[in-house]
Amino acid sequence: MNILIFSMTPLFPDRAMGGAQKQLKLIALYLAELGHNVTVVCTWRQDTPTPFRWHARVEVLPMLRFKQPFPEPYAAPAYHIAAAIQDVGELLRRHDVFYIHDGGLIFPYIYQDIPTVISLRSVIYSETQQAGFLFEGDALILISEHERRFYLDTAGRFAPEYAARTHLIPNGFDWTLYRPHAPHKVRAIVDVERSAYPVLLHPHRPEADKGLQQTIDVVDLLVHRYGLTTLKTLVPRWIDTALAPHVRAFYDDITRQLDERGLRENFIFHDWIPEALMPEYYNLGSLTLCLGSYVETFGNVPYESLGCGTPALVARVGPHRDNLPDALVDKVDFDDAETAAALAAAILREGRRTPPETLAYLRTHFSLEGMMRAYAAIITGAQKRGPLRHQIVPLDDTTRFRLAHWCYVSARGVYHDFRAAYAPMPQLAAAAQRWPGGFTFAQAGVARDVLMAWYRDGYVVVAG
Repeated sequence: MNILIFSMTPLFPDRAMGGAQKQLKLIALYLAELGHNVTVVCTWRQDTPTPFRWHARVEVLPMLRFKQPFPEPYAAPAYHIAAAIQDVGELLRRHDVFYIHDGGLIFPYIYQDIPTVISLRSVIYSETQQAGFLFEGDALILISEHERRFYLDTAGRFAPEYAARTHLIPNGFDWTLYRPHAPHKVRAIVDVERSAYPVLLHPHRPEADKGLQQTIDVVDLLVHRYGLTTLKTLVPRWIDTALAPHVRAFYDDITRQLDERGLRENFIFHDWIPEALMPEYYNLGSLTLCLGSYVETFGNVPYESLGCGTPALVARVGPHRDNLPDALVDKVDFDDAETAAALAAAILREGRRTPPETLAYLRTHFSLEGMMRAYAAIITGAQKRGPLRHQIVPLDDTTRFRLAHWCYVSARGVYHDFRAAYAPMPQLAAAAQRWPGGFTFAQAGVARDVLMAWYRDGYVVVAG
């Protein structure tokens, strides 16, 4: 079978810009090993301008001129967008099935005549959300329960058959790679020794909501309150630092802040780590911090780290609330530096590593082989289906509402993932507890306009 894969994000021979691109490469290689011919078409960049191969049966074509660097890829001249539509359309004529990885391609007419599978890997970026609302594919792959609920409660609300085309496939990991072992090659990039001093890892992009500010706040407490003065925090420099002025400005602000707090010696900024060296990188660390407000779709980092034996401390944001049971990973409310620092200090002083129960759960529930089999079955078995039927049901006295899956009730109030804030809403908390399956206007215990305000602000959704 000839399979065409689309990626809005640029791809490289030996590195990846994020977890979604790591997964794409794994899927493409798996399909190739099954004997399929795979072509991957992606966005062109100056540093990846020519075709290359990941495998004898996997050719990557960086040819689409969407805007770089990320985000807002459609902030490009119309002639570039038209050329991309033309290029993809012509490539489809030579293929049997189309797989759109991470959404991004928002024009359903391109794939109207070929079996098409789409996976969505963001609940943030506008082009991915647009792909979700404009979905007319034959199968939709979502990668966490949080993401599944997000799309079913928004785009899926208007298409009765949306849920039937949806498949939940959690990310899987190669636990033969992500395992405890001694790091070697990665030391050419950054050489630290956790047996001599605590080593924190912050392996995230340079975006404010990825949590570097929260990491700094925690390190400040660890150094100045808990006395861990020799602590080192590793932070990778982003691939696009030289290309993007806003990224340089981000790092400049961080450097200024570290100087003001007396933390310059506790942070090491190093080159971006190649994909193949990430297991070694995790093994350098004593603890990995994932404390940002960014709403991941799955969020690979803490699970890769745990697999390598390095504990992770995660904020209760997005899928991290329910990907792992609370007993198997340390969780804190977002922006609670005091609790995070106390937990981190205990982990570092006790020299904790990932417990056997957590490793067993990861290997059972997030298997790479299981993930690959599921993707291959859906992609190679895709059949062309008719267009989705859409409807808009009026909101009335029979409508039931429930707490949105992207919200939860905490001791600090109702937390909203997409606002990254807590709100004192005792009436909503009470209604959600009393009516978990949904409540009507009459049952909500508040005036109609108050409930509608909750709805319009995204605290409640229409219960299906």
